[in-house]
Order: sequence, then C-alpha cells, then structure tokens
Amino acid sequence: MTRRSLRENIFKILFKLEFNSLDEMNEQMDFSIADINNISDEDKDYIIGKTEKIIGLIDDIDKLISEISVGWNIERIGKAELAILRLAVYEIKYDEDIPMNVAVSEAVELSQVYCTDEARSFINGVLTKLND
Repeated sequence: MTRRSLRENIFKILFKLEFNSLDEMNEQMDFSIADINNISDEDKDYIIGKTEKIIGLIDDIDKLISEISVGWNIERIGKAELAILRLAVYEIKYDEDIPMNVAVSEAVELSQVYCTDEARSFINGVLTKLND
C-alpha cells in the first residue's frame, strides 16, 4: 500500500471520530481495517498505530488547530477538513519521518477529493501557519 493510501485510510478513520465516542473508536478501526482489501499486517499495524497516536494527542492537536485558525473554532470547521487537519498537524508536529511540505501537500490532496474548493486554501493556510 502506498503512503498516500495509508494516509487516506487513516483520514477515513479519523473522520469517524466526529460521529463516534473515543470508546467506540477501536471498534470503528476494526471495521475500517476489515473493509480494506488485501491489507498486509505491516500496513494494518501502521494504520492502527498512527491512528491511535493521533487520537491520543487529539486534545493537543485540536488546541493547535484552534490557535492557528483565527476566527474558526473546532466546532465551525467541517468534519472532513478537521480530520485532514488533525492528521496533517500530527504529521508536522509529531512525526519526524514526514517533512512538513509533504504533510501539507498530502493534506491539500485529500481536501481535493473529500472537501470543497474553499477548503483546500483554508487547510493550506492553517497548516502553513504551523511553521510561522
């Protein structure tokens, strides 16, 4: 599975966080993983591990998003956009294996598929502020 596919599957699980409690997320991850055809054990472990790390830091990540998205509190941000931002903020701030420009670029790519055109510039602007 490509890095982009891995990232997209993590995004889809994080999106479910908006509709499920934290207690339900292990079950939601299991459902999501079961829907992926021909997934290797390595890819499964990567998706679950990274998703669990993001969920474990969700309060810190949301605080960062709130601080840099002036005029937008977490509740006003669209659910898909928020899931993308959470993933990208994690990658930028906590994942040393992913360069910032890659995290931003991949977030913008995800927004092109799952969000409106306006979301692309919003996500790009918020993530660019992380480096200021």
